Formats: sequence, C-alpha cells, structure tokens
Amino acid sequence: MEIDIDRDVCIGAGQCALTAPNVFTQDDDGFSALQPGMADGGGDPLVKEAARACPVQAITLEELEGP
Repeated sequence: MEIDIDRDVCIGAGQCALTAPNVFTQDDDGFSALQPGMADGGGDPLVKEAARACPVQAITLEELEGP
C-alpha cells in the first residue's frame, strides 16, 4: 500500500497519529508525517482507519499490485 499525505490540505489535527501511531506522526510544524520506514504502512491494520479519521481527507491510500 502506498500512503500519500497532501501537506497542502493537512491541518494538523493529528487524528492519523492518534489512530495509527506506528505509521503516522506529526512533524515540527504539527503536520502529518510518516514514521521512518513506514511509506507502505508496514502492514498496520489501522492505516485505513487513520486515513478515514482525517477530517480533511489529506491522506490517500493506493493498493499496490504485486505478484
């Protein structure tokens, strides 16, 4: 899964970091960011819930096709 955070849309509500703290964090400016090494979500089952929890839909998920 590929995770994209639109920093132009993000308002820093922090719902993603509260929902899936192993994947999301907030940067020094308070905006959503990915934890190091978590660009694909690391298989965390809460990633989809975190994207849904975003009040401004700044997080998009794309399923990657694999073998």
